[in-house]
Amino acid sequence: MTPLRLSTRVHRVRTATVACALLALTYGTHGAHAALFDDDEARKRIALTNQRLEQFQRDVGARLTELEQQIKNQGLVELLNGIEALKADLARVRGQLEVVTYEISEAQRRQRDLYVDIDSRLRRLETAPVPTTSGVDPVAPPASTAATSLPPAIVPPPVAVPVPGVAVPVPGAAAVSANVAGEQRAYDTALDQFKRGDFPGAIANFSAFVKGWPRSPLAPSAQYWIGNAQFARRDYRAAIAAQRQLILAYPESQKVPDALLNIASAQSELADNTIARRTLEELIAKFPQSEAAAKARQRLGMR
Repeated sequence: MTPLRLSTRVHRVRTATVACALLALTYGTHGAHAALFDDDEARKRIALTNQRLEQFQRDVGARLTELEQQIKNQGLVELLNGIEALKADLARVRGQLEVVTYEISEAQRRQRDLYVDIDSRLRRLETAPVPTTSGVDPVAPPASTAATSLPPAIVPPPVAVPVPGVAVPVPGAAAVSANVAGEQRAYDTALDQFKRGDFPGAIANFSAFVKGWPRSPLAPSAQYWIGNAQFARRDYRAAIAAQRQLILAYPESQKVPDALLNIASAQSELADNTIARRTLEELIAKFPQSEAAAKARQRLGMR
């Protein structure tokens, strides 16, 4: 082989080696750039995903806050209003229940006393002595005496002779019985109206009862029911005035303690808590053994 050819071959080998080195360097550099590009893209995508996640979390938080605000503005307000209404109704029903419970026990006693009073009145009228004319036959007076002493038009009617074992009808007993029955009927009518919730009608009829039978044993109860009906209508000032009238007109009545308790309830509804407390203390001081006083102690937290 000639020196020229050998030199040419060596040059070619060197050239090929350089070319391979350059090619390897090129591919290596491209690979590094590609790897670097892939890392940057991944970071960008991760950052974008984090941004989207944070935005989603912010959106969810904003929606939850909005829902909570709506619940506070609507649901809770309605709930609070409903609770306040229930508290007012509970106070009213509690007062009515206290009154009705006491009235049931008292009604039976008053009814028994009323019938005993009716029976005693009738017995007094039936056993009253009948006036008769001395020396004259009460059944058939002599014709000569009737003709000479009195004109025929004004001769007194014959009087029945009392017979043992037979009741003699006494004029006026039926009227007394009818009056007592009418009194009880008027009271029961007004009380039925109250039980049905017809408070204006009950107030009107109980007021008429008090005016018509002011000395009836049922008059204090009628006046009390007037105040209780006013309380049920939430006219608390009128309820207080009605109960004060009971205390003034019937100071010895057994309804006075209940009237004071009803007054305290009305004062509490008017937010006069200090005055209501004084009324309860007055009730306890004046009527310590009454059921109303026991309820007053419970309200005051006393034993």
